[in-house]
Amino acid sequence: MYAVIKVGGKQYRVEQGQKLLVDRQALDAGKTFTPEVLMTGGDAVVTDRAKLKGTVTAEVVEHLRGEKLKVFTFKPKRGFKKTRGHRSELSRITIASIGAAKKPRAPRKKAEPAAAKKQPAAAKKEENGGA
Repeated sequence: MYAVIKVGGKQYRVEQGQKLLVDRQALDAGKTFTPEVLMTGGDAVVTDRAKLKGTVTAEVVEHLRGEKLKVFTFKPKRGFKKTRGHRSELSRITIASIGAAKKPRAPRKKAEPAAAKKQPAAAKKEENGGA
């Protein structure tokens, strides 16, 4: 089973046990949270957003910084050159569970009264005198 979740303004297709890097979360390492679920698929496809609440649980594993990117600006014929850099603040998360929300139960069968239960044919013959 898989789900499409929204974390930090980006969408990810995730499965249970999957690890991924997302924008920095405002939670400590080891804490769990429930991201916004956009869709689930696989065994049972659910598209009704009211039924999706709490169906995906994610755990923050660690916080880290991404790879350093160099940004070089150059304007020809003017002698303008500028180098800047950027590193993204990231969090590594693990998808703990998908489909943790309560599933609707099947309707219960009505219990028959003890006197109205059907008796086997052999038992009926004994009651009638064996005939």
